[in-house]
Amino acid sequence: MARRSNLQHEEEAEPMTIPTIGGLATRSETYTKLLHHLIECQELCAVMAHLHNTEGTKVDETLAHGWLGMSELFKRMQHQVTQLAMGKLLS
Repeated sequence: MARRSNLQHEEEAEPMTIPTIGGLATRSETYTKLLHHLIECQELCAVMAHLHNTEGTKVDETLAHGWLGMSELFKRMQHQVTQLAMGKLLS
């Protein structure tokens, strides 16, 4: 029997739903959903940084900086995705 990766959850993930209009996927709804998830990722990384900062050890301080860096990367990704989408959404 194959072993599961430590990164996989024990419960099965819900299938992803793609927003549609009349059964057809739309760019704007898909972009909105993607941006929502990126914002959520950014916020959760910032929370992880805060939680590590409350511990007070050097290791946790270092981890907090890493989580803050990830939060900033997700913020930049939001900007890049928006720039990319503007080329398609405004045409």
